Amino acid sequence: MLKISGTIPESIVDGKGIRYVIFTQGCPHRCPGCQNPQTHDFAGGKPADTAAILREISQDPLLRGVTFSGGEPFCQPAPLARLAREIHRRKLDVTVYTGYTLEELWAMHDKDVDDLLAQADVLVDGRFVLAQRDLTLRFRGSRNQRLIDMNKTRETGEIAVIPD
Repeated sequence: MLKISGTIPESIVDGKGIRYVIFTQGCPHRCPGCQNPQTHDFAGGKPADTAAILREISQDPLLRGVTFSGGEPFCQPAPLARLAREIHRRKLDVTVYTGYTLEELWAMHDKDVDDLLAQADVLVDGRFVLAQRDLTLRFRGSRNQRLIDMNKTRETGEIAVIPD
């Protein structure tokens, strides 16, 4: 079961191209200044029918991909990894936002976390830091956050940060 705060059927600010965005519910980071504070409470949100979400995604020929945002997607890695596999079968890419750094996710040594990472094409990592807020950055809110090409990272074994 996936617990979400909500979805946006078409967005151009949550990754490259027109994207379907799923906002997961629950976040341990609770970053001051977060743009989605309503997603922090693990008791909030609603259960999501992933089959219905996939039907909605499949009906939009304009979509380039799907973005998992939050909340913290890595608090629900197993259902999101399954969903991402289905999204890839539809020839769409997957972007995942997380308050964890990639190094922190690797250090968890968690099969489900690793599975979701394996499905991510792009990872936006790092907590939002209000003192480093920068509205000129592409697809992220503070300078400490990285936009990572996960396909290239897996290929080379080195973190491949996408330049602005």
